[in-house]
Amino acid sequence: MLKPIARQTPKDAPDAFRVALRDWFERNGRDYPWRRTRDPYAVLVSEVMLQQTQIATVLGRGFYDRFLQKFPDVPTLAAAEDDELLKTWEGLGYYRRARMLRESARAVLSRHGGRFPEDYTAILDLPGVGRYTAGALLSFAFDRPAPIVDGNVARVLSRLFDREDPIDAGPMQKWLWETADALLDREHPRVFNSALMELGQTHCRPGVPDCLSCPVSSFCKAPEPSLLPVKAKRQAIEEIDEHTACVLQEGRILLSRQGRGRREGMWRLPVREKALISGLPLLHRRKYGITKYRVTLHVHACPESHAAASLAGGEEWIDLDRLDSLVIPPADRAALSAVLLDREEIA
Repeated sequence: MLKPIARQTPKDAPDAFRVALRDWFERNGRDYPWRRTRDPYAVLVSEVMLQQTQIATVLGRGFYDRFLQKFPDVPTLAAAEDDELLKTWEGLGYYRRARMLRESARAVLSRHGGRFPEDYTAILDLPGVGRYTAGALLSFAFDRPAPIVDGNVARVLSRLFDREDPIDAGPMQKWLWETADALLDREHPRVFNSALMELGQTHCRPGVPDCLSCPVSSFCKAPEPSLLPVKAKRQAIEEIDEHTACVLQEGRILLSRQGRGRREGMWRLPVREKALISGLPLLHRRKYGITKYRVTLHVHACPESHAAASLAGGEEWIDLDRLDSLVIPPADRAALSAVLLDREEIA
């Protein structure tokens, strides 16, 4: 998409840029529940949920409200047991986020008497809190000046200044944070950071942006913003297979509770070596993605005698009527549901 090239950047007229962005946001800013509060705990919950999950998912499926109803404050989250924490988080994925959120709550209790610190260094020292989250807490909860750079902000800045450097490279990351800090409206940091992020969600969206109605298009130097930002070569996706056993025994099923790792505390169909199980009847197959892997999950019908001979640590017989109460990864739950539904239909 070709567009007129601005004669100035936001750094050439920072006050005019800030006013244009703020005026647009105050008229058009979206009404999210975390924007109606200054409670740093509620803000932190929203930021952790949104790190790797879209706003539509967090709101549309009720994750944010449900989590705050279950754990309304720092003490309740700090005291949460793994099972209830993971069950409340179920469906959001990346369960390590939930545990780190709980660790942050515990640190706020033990180090700060239950009150969130308002100092950048102290916030950054909380478990699981990085540079972006610390800046978000300072600006959104306390209206203190702190730059933030997420994917939306990075895209906006790379287009405004027509930067073709790989956005995920170290030098470009340094430039992005320095630029976000230089442009920050220190009198209205909460509004400014919210507006810059929302600009990236709406007008300066991925792919083809809406430049004609962009409130700061007069500051944008990119002749073809749809080509930006540039990303370094992505890591190749590795295809792997998982072979799991479906073992049923009069109203019970064999499941495996996961130990340390990204699925710690969750329940899965028992994984078996391909050589041991691939010859058994295939009940279900589905694909799912996780980090750099594309996994094909195979579910095999496994006789009870075969399972007993190779029972591994962490495996237990679980009553079928308990499945809804367990925390099960989405791919395993979908596979289980499909297999049990087929079994009911055949019966």
